[in-house]
Amino acid sequence: MSQYDIAIIGGDSRTAYMAPCFAQKGWHVICCNTVTVPYNRHLKSKIHDTDSLRECIDASGVIVCGIPFSKGEHIYCAKEATDFEITVAQFQRCIHRNQTIFAGVIPKNFRAVCEEREIHCHDFMHDEPLSILNAVSTAEGAILEALLHKSTVLHKSSCLVTGFGRCGKIIADRLKGMCAYVTVCTESETELALASSLGFHTLPLSRLPQAIRRYEYLFNTVPACILNRSCLEHASKECLIIDIASNRTGADYEAAKQLGINLCYCPGLPGKYAGKSCAKQLSEYVINHISK
Repeated sequence: MSQYDIAIIGGDSRTAYMAPCFAQKGWHVICCNTVTVPYNRHLKSKIHDTDSLRECIDASGVIVCGIPFSKGEHIYCAKEATDFEITVAQFQRCIHRNQTIFAGVIPKNFRAVCEEREIHCHDFMHDEPLSILNAVSTAEGAILEALLHKSTVLHKSSCLVTGFGRCGKIIADRLKGMCAYVTVCTESETELALASSLGFHTLPLSRLPQAIRRYEYLFNTVPACILNRSCLEHASKECLIIDIASNRTGADYEAAKQLGINLCYCPGLPGKYAGKSCAKQLSEYVINHISK
């Protein structure tokens, strides 16, 4: 019989806030390498912290990790959580047959190893409602970053949103609600037609270098280097670029620095600004699956 109902390892404030969510349900939780978050004192008896990865994994049949599950060779753990890192190899050596792992963006090779060992994996980002919530948190965080990095209002400002996927749609919608002048830029004719039908100005991606100078704010969601040197050379020095594409893939950062362009890479926005809200949804997802 497991000593704890849930083990939480690494991640950011989203996973850390899951501990009190589970404890409020009466569950006992063990945590390793999680960030410090506030919670009611009466829950303290149900939440145990450990520096031992093996102790944490051995203590429960259900393990929750971060979003993403890993970064490179290491389990994802927010910088403020710990002074030491856990490698994916160490994690793999500790997990057992019939355990269940919940995390986000789980690599295919890790899932394959788990399948061979009869370890069950559930990816948060394969769940559409959770993905939408993540996009909402990301969009609102991106707008907050814009307000923090530029001393002008978004009201009646000229904004460009590159990409019109989950995050791009919500960013454009929120900006429009703040009375900004919003243009959507994408290479997809279908997405351009949809954006136009929703009342946004549109710009084909091929015309971005010629038009980029018009915009005060640019929110990039495209995980490809569309903001290369030849494009950034035409941008206004007064423009602020918020790049939320994963792994700094959306822009040429060295070129931006040389050109004096204000380019901000903003990863992990849900964990930075909306950990408590995300934790509630994530914990409910876990509870629903292990209660079946």
